[in-house]
Amino acid sequence: MWKDFRAFIMRGNVVDLAIGVIIGAAFGKIITSLVNDVLMPPIGLLLGQVDFSNIFITLSTQQYPTIAAAKAAGAPTINIGVFINAVIDFVIVAFVVFMVMRYVNRMMPKPAPAPVTTKDCPRCATAIPLAATRCPHCTSELGAV
Repeated sequence: MWKDFRAFIMRGNVVDLAIGVIIGAAFGKIITSLVNDVLMPPIGLLLGQVDFSNIFITLSTQQYPTIAAAKAAGAPTINIGVFINAVIDFVIVAFVVFMVMRYVNRMMPKPAPAPVTTKDCPRCATAIPLAATRCPHCTSELGAV
């Protein structure tokens, strides 16, 4: 059993997947920091000094100045700002993945065209083998054409 497990783990696609997950997690942290620390402060400033991370709705009757204060009091909240940040994170990650895949697809060699194995009959336009001398559909002689 240990031998089978080791063979499974050492297969290329499992190792590649593990590396992809690790790099993806690190990339996600970078994007989250980009959104929370670089993009959202200027956007909040342009919208009247709004701090998106503190936009929330309290589901209790008492009001709290910040999400941290509401959480410390044990109040249930709907964290709209955190959700907006997560959506922006997702859009940025999706755009970066799109751009990387677009670049990779351009760099990949184009597949070779399939070899031509048929020709069209000049009389009935049916596809027939290249070596045919008579069309099987309309029985026209093809040698003279």
